Amino acid sequence: MLKLLVGIIPGIISGTGMGGGTILILILSLFMGVDQHVAQATNLVFFVPTSITAIIVSIKEKLIDWNIGIYIAVSGIVGAIIGAKISVKMNVILLKKLFGIFLAFIAIYEIYSLVKEYRFNKKINNNIERKNNL
Repeated sequence: MLKLLVGIIPGIISGTGMGGGTILILILSLFMGVDQHVAQATNLVFFVPTSITAIIVSIKEKLIDWNIGIYIAVSGIVGAIIGAKISVKMNVILLKKLFGIFLAFIAIYEIYSLVKEYRFNKKINNNIERKNNL
């Protein structure tokens, strides 16, 4: 049952395009005691079918910009080869630290985005309120 939940939760997040694999790596390494290299490699197995499923839904909804998508996919394949070769040779402790730094940057960016959006919405609401009071 735990393995099903470990697949379903990141799968839902992956389907939204927000990086369910990052969550999967975190769950595997922190809560299931899986070695970081194994967690990251397992994520790759998880990534393929969840991505294909999300791609199919996105194609049906006509949400893909193929000009950008093909360019990013090809360059992503090159980056994945380089990254996999680097990761395999990397010390597990260093890999965990780099993954933690990556997560911290994501968290900081998300917090920044939320604050920026909040301020923007607040500004719009204040402008609407001023117009209504005139």
